[in-house]
Amino acid sequence: MDNATMNLRAHSSPDHRVVKQAIGWLLRLRNNTGNLKLHQQCEHWRTAHPEHELAWQRVQSLQQELTASLCAVPGTQVALHTLETSAQRLGRRQALKLLSGALLIGTAAWLGKDQIGWQQWNADFATATGERRGYQLPDGTRLRLNTDSAANLDFTAQQRLITLARGEIMVTCGATPQAFERPLRVQSHHGMFEASVARFVIRQDNDCTRLSVTRGSVAILAPRSADGTPTLVQAGQSYLVTPEHVTLAPPLAMEAGAWVDGLIVTRDMRLADFLKEVNRYRRGYLACASGIADLRLSGVFRLEDTDKLLAILPRTLPVQLRYRTRWWVTLERQA
Repeated sequence: MDNATMNLRAHSSPDHRVVKQAIGWLLRLRNNTGNLKLHQQCEHWRTAHPEHELAWQRVQSLQQELTASLCAVPGTQVALHTLETSAQRLGRRQALKLLSGALLIGTAAWLGKDQIGWQQWNADFATATGERRGYQLPDGTRLRLNTDSAANLDFTAQQRLITLARGEIMVTCGATPQAFERPLRVQSHHGMFEASVARFVIRQDNDCTRLSVTRGSVAILAPRSADGTPTLVQAGQSYLVTPEHVTLAPPLAMEAGAWVDGLIVTRDMRLADFLKEVNRYRRGYLACASGIADLRLSGVFRLEDTDKLLAILPRTLPVQLRYRTRWWVTLERQA
C-alpha cells in the first residue's frame, strides 16, 4: 500500500501485538529476501487492515533509522553484522528481544539523539534524517514531512488536529464539507494554527515556530495578538511564533517550501546559514571557518545527494572542502 494514499483511521496507534507481528514480518523477510511467496503473504497482511500498514511503516522507519545511525558511527559495522547474524539464528521470541535491545542502542548511538528514535516510533507520521514523505489524510488533506520530522493525527467528530512533534511540515487543505464545520488545526510547541482552505509550511525550531503561507490564509489562534484577536496570515507572509509573541518574520533567504520538491532555493544566503540548512539532511558535522561564514550564495541545490551538493560550492565560491571523515566536513577559504 502506498504511503501517500494510505487511509489511516483517527487516533492511529497500533496495538502492541500488531507491532510485534510487523517486526516478525520484517525479520522473516530479511532472512528470506528471495522468497516471493513470503513477500506476497506480507503484502496481504499489510493490506488486510490499516492498523497493519501503520505498524509496518513505523517498524520500517525505525529500522532504517537504526541501521543508518549504526552505519554512521565508525567502528560499528562489526557490531551491526553480529546483530544481524545473531537475529537470523534466534527464534522469533529471542529475535524480538534482540531487536528491541538494538532499538534502544541505536536511537542513542548518534549525536545524542536518544529521544528521536522513540518519538519516531510513537508518532503517527515520521521521517528519518534526509528523508521526506507525503501522506493523504482521511479528509483529503495533504501532509508532507521534511527531514527528521514527526507529527500526530487526532481526527474526531469534534476536531481535526495535527500535532507537530518536531521538524517541519507542509499542509494543503481544501474546501471539503468538514472544512468549515471543523477547520483544520495544527499545534506546535509554540502555538496553535487554523485553516480551512490553504497551503502552508510550519517549521518548529527550539525557540520558535515559523509559519509561512503560500496559498489562502491561516489564523494564529495562540498566542493571541496584542488586542486579543487571532492573527490572520495571508499568502506570501511569514510569522514567527513563541508562546508569548507573534511577530512578522523578516524575508527568508530561501524558499520556504522548496524542500517538497527536493530542493534548497537560496537568495543571497549566508554560507554559514546555508550549511546549517544542508546539515539537516545529513548526519554528522558540517560547518565553515568563521572567515568565510558571511560569503553569500544564490541558486537551486538538489537534496538527494548532499555530498554532490557540497562539491558544487568551490565552483561558485572561494572555498575548499575538507573531509576529515565522511561525517565530519568543514569548508575553508581557498588557498
